[in-house]
Amino acid sequence: MEDLYILPSDDDWSIDAAGATRFNWDYEDGREKLLALYQKGKDKQWDADKRIDWDLEVDPYNALGLPDESIAIYGTKFWNAMSEKERAELRRHSCSWQFSQFLHGEQGAMITAARIVETVPDLDAKFYSATQTMDEARHAELYSRFLREKIGMLYPINDQLQALLGDTLSDSRWDMPYLGMQVLIEGLALAAFGLLRDLTTKPLPKQILTYVMQDEARHVAFGRLTLRDYYKQLTDAERREREDFVIEGCYLMRDRIRGAEIWQNFGIDAREVKPLVDESAYMQAFRKLLFSRIVPCVRDIGLWGERLQRAYVDMGVLEMGDANLDLLMRQDEDLAEKLDAERFRAEEEERKAEVHEAIALGAED
Repeated sequence: MEDLYILPSDDDWSIDAAGATRFNWDYEDGREKLLALYQKGKDKQWDADKRIDWDLEVDPYNALGLPDESIAIYGTKFWNAMSEKERAELRRHSCSWQFSQFLHGEQGAMITAARIVETVPDLDAKFYSATQTMDEARHAELYSRFLREKIGMLYPINDQLQALLGDTLSDSRWDMPYLGMQVLIEGLALAAFGLLRDLTTKPLPKQILTYVMQDEARHVAFGRLTLRDYYKQLTDAERREREDFVIEGCYLMRDRIRGAEIWQNFGIDAREVKPLVDESAYMQAFRKLLFSRIVPCVRDIGLWGERLQRAYVDMGVLEMGDANLDLLMRQDEDLAEKLDAERFRAEEEERKAEVHEAIALGAED
């Protein structure tokens, strides 16, 4: 895939992971809710090669069918100076950049889930995280295939996402991979997936995003269950440390969506684009919705100190803390089941039509 990268990308990135590898020889039953989630994780495994209809055509220059208002420079002097061909190329780059970050985030999630298996002290959590590791491998597989076969272009990992992954994996405390990945990165990804799932008019990306979100809903639930219990035991100082990590991570994630790497390829200074992104009504709404999963989750696990709330006021997302996270997660799962039912119904109608056609041809003979 090296030839498909639009910018140079390092083949390997290494992190010196800290912390103990923990074994647990107590095989008694664990927490009921967590074991139920583990059972669900086993039941809901699926094959990306078979569940996704890869025969669906995708126009790489309009892969998502989003309105041009979704592009930060829409309506500006930069946009007005572009030809239609250049605008089409920009749409391709925007989709490639977005899905490339999804891909890199999924690999990070796979490695982090494996890290949780290694470091978490409780066996029921190890069991569930093992199923998540497989989920994340599947997600990386399908995003990679979409970019290779349908878009034909990749972007390297964004600096902010790489920094948060590095902080998450290099911390020796066993709960930090949960906080960095299950709450922040997964929470932001879920919101981004959901927004694109609901806005795209193209069937293949809708399938991909809908089915991935069905898995991700379980992953966020896993982080909530584990951290909610553990964070009740923290001292005030320990809780402040986690809140500081959340604040820094949220600012990193907010800045990630500016897509500075895209503008580099179009000869536009990213510093000129920054205020356009910040002032764009579409991008403001997009950025706000991106925190719709993170803020209520952070509040739910017991990190809701004054400094953290002030940071969310500064980002304009404090009111997201009142969102019903359980309802959002149920909707994610229901939409995947509904999409399956619609696809199976359409396939059944096609088979019936083929049978009727064959019977009619036989009658003519």
